[in-house]
Amino acid sequence: MRYIAVFLCTICALPALAQDRMTAAEFDAYTRGKTLFYGRGGDAYGAEVYHEDRRVQWSFLDGICKEGEWYEEAGLICFVYEDNPDPQCWSFVEGTRGLIARFENELNTTELYEAQDQGQEMLCLGPKVGV
Repeated sequence: MRYIAVFLCTICALPALAQDRMTAAEFDAYTRGKTLFYGRGGDAYGAEVYHEDRRVQWSFLDGICKEGEWYEEAGLICFVYEDNPDPQCWSFVEGTRGLIARFENELNTTELYEAQDQGQEMLCLGPKVGV
């Protein structure tokens, strides 16, 4: 009977352990040098390139890329971009199939999941010129 109780306690604790937020050091080690593609609700959402020194480049997969950087604040990973200085803060957990990112700036959170890391390049078109 005691073994069953220990087993049940262990099973109940697993989801809690799996949901621990990544620290800045863990996030940096996981993402640095990678291009991660994110999905939402089964659809492609965007991609981000993670450079050295916590620099990033984000795209909604429309060819428009935004330079930015990330930092840790209050246990969250916050991003600021060249066109928006307001921090966008996320919590990240490592799931069985990659990162799960939860937008923490609003009550109705957006949740993204890592769709792939195939070592492919993110398409960034140059600045719009002409008419």
